[in-house]
Amino acid sequence: MIEARGLSKRYGDKLAVDDLSFTVRPGVVTGFLGPNGSGKSTTMRMVMGLDAPDAGSATVNGRAYHDLDWPLREVGALLEARAIHPGRSARAHLWMLAQANSIPRHRVDEVLEVVGLSEVAGRRAGKFSLGMGQRLGIAAALLGDPGVLLFDEPVNGLDPDGIRWVRNLLKGLAREGRTVFVSSHLMSEMALTADDVVVVGKGRLIAETSIGELTSRSAKGFVTVRSREPERLAVALEGEGATLEDEDGALVVRGLEAEQVGELAARLGIALHELSPHAASLEEAFMELTEESLEYRGAEQPVWAETGGPR
Repeated sequence: MIEARGLSKRYGDKLAVDDLSFTVRPGVVTGFLGPNGSGKSTTMRMVMGLDAPDAGSATVNGRAYHDLDWPLREVGALLEARAIHPGRSARAHLWMLAQANSIPRHRVDEVLEVVGLSEVAGRRAGKFSLGMGQRLGIAAALLGDPGVLLFDEPVNGLDPDGIRWVRNLLKGLAREGRTVFVSSHLMSEMALTADDVVVVGKGRLIAETSIGELTSRSAKGFVTVRSREPERLAVALEGEGATLEDEDGALVVRGLEAEQVGELAARLGIALHELSPHAASLEEAFMELTEESLEYRGAEQPVWAETGGPR
């Protein structure tokens, strides 16, 4: 388990993390989401003892990282894939880490096999592609067979097959009862991978919940309903505060749950031919939550759209 309690961190005038508290449970994949500059990487670094908080605490299984007897055996992390000596081979890099943590040599070959780097284990890591570097970083995180794992953007540089492999790996690790904490900007991938989410903006907690709960409470969700009495039903729905759109003869209802629509129609004796709830996507829910927390916002259209070319 990972616990953050009142974490704060400032760099000069920049407040990177602001009184942040959350819990990452074992047995599930927890996604760590937030816009660029929201403090995700800084928070992970504080969990790993790489940055000292100005206030608050971050613990792993109830202990600060620097108090762990054998850190690599308890916590594995991929925070920076290129944090390797470029002249060392993949095998030599892992063996150096293993020796420092009294991990047997055979474990090096096991994790190289897991991440698919066995055939290039003797190649210098500095010659690796971004995707291969990510795989080596994941191997290092798995080396001590830890119960707690942190991954910062683990699918960067991976092809579609590699992304699917990481997804299955993370879900498999969670099924084994491990604590898995992963940040990513790929909302579609997080929707397929994570069970819970911690959403931050400008260093503050915005939401800590399950993905299902997050998407279901979004205003982007809607209900599609069809009936032979759409006008009568529409009047009743608007009377309950719903907003409506017409879409190919169906009513698109926002502001009411499917159960509320169905119960209203039943009270009025209106037969329904379709009653379909549509939850918001994770991306829609995320954008809705973090709209006020964006620090870096691009223009809606290029500046040359009206002038005929770039300036």
